[in-house]
Amino acid sequence: MDAIILQVLNGLDKGSAYALIALGLTLIFGTLGVVNFAHGALFMIGAFCAVTLQRIFTLSFSVLDETKKDFLGNPLKVETPYVVGWFGEGTGNAIIDWSVPLAILFSIPIMIAVGFAMERGLIKHFYKRPHADQILVTFGLAIVLQEIIKANFGANPIPTPAPDALTGSYDFGILFGFPENAIIYPIWRLVYFVFALTVISMVFAFLQFTTFGMVVRAGMADRETVGLLGINIDRRFTIMFAVAACVAGVAGVMYTPINSPNYHMGMDFLVLSFVVVVVGGMGSLPGAVLAGFLLGILEAFASMNQVKAIIPGIDQIIIYLVAIAILLARPRGLMGRRGVMEE
Repeated sequence: MDAIILQVLNGLDKGSAYALIALGLTLIFGTLGVVNFAHGALFMIGAFCAVTLQRIFTLSFSVLDETKKDFLGNPLKVETPYVVGWFGEGTGNAIIDWSVPLAILFSIPIMIAVGFAMERGLIKHFYKRPHADQILVTFGLAIVLQEIIKANFGANPIPTPAPDALTGSYDFGILFGFPENAIIYPIWRLVYFVFALTVISMVFAFLQFTTFGMVVRAGMADRETVGLLGINIDRRFTIMFAVAACVAGVAGVMYTPINSPNYHMGMDFLVLSFVVVVVGGMGSLPGAVLAGFLLGILEAFASMNQVKAIIPGIDQIIIYLVAIAILLARPRGLMGRRGVMEE
């Protein structure tokens, strides 16, 4: 039982990342009808926003420390971060320690700007083009963004730690009534799961309960009729593209302590996220979230040593096998809509 609980937790952790990226992908496809293969790059850009803010906070200047001497008795130069010099040692070090959560605020305007620039500068010219053209141009854009990150940050992963207060582990064994069996799980992964649920809930609440969201949902169902009512639905869809970019960005920010950012992390998640979208049903937001968590849990169980001993390598292909099975039974996915990508 403790092994099952642990794998469920692992699955929810992976599923959170899949669901957040797939949610943004589906949001773009459902509103604009664009298959955006550059969405994984937005996840990567968000992660490097956290790296950038951490580097900004650790910029330092040299001061002479009279309490430390060299062998000649001269005071040593000590590097002091600017935030420590400005706000004091306690507050300054706390700002540096909490750089990853603070990077959420830093990344939001950046991701909105990137989303607007991507949609207005490139993707709007491919709305009426075949999906194959959209895939090619957005995949090319993803490669360009990946190489820009590689040129500026290097090819090696960059460790970006979580705050000290959230780096420990929690024992779920006591919580579930197994005091003799320790079920240790990292606190930050639990934080990421709660964060993912919060973001997903906010997106659904925005679409469901705000006037803007209701108009967007109406436009997704019948774009021409909404346009005939005098509503500039194209502008609203552009805003939704920026929202989707923002969702991917903040997902990348919070994932940095789990997986150190590197230039190819966007591509690593992209293919799996598209499988999630297809399994959930193209254009279905609830389907994308459901499929994200479902496939994350299945992948976690397939990675158990007991399972891999029976079927070696099953953890590498389980998602694709499940996708094939679901699409054979339900060609539109779990919650797909009639007519989506069927022309």
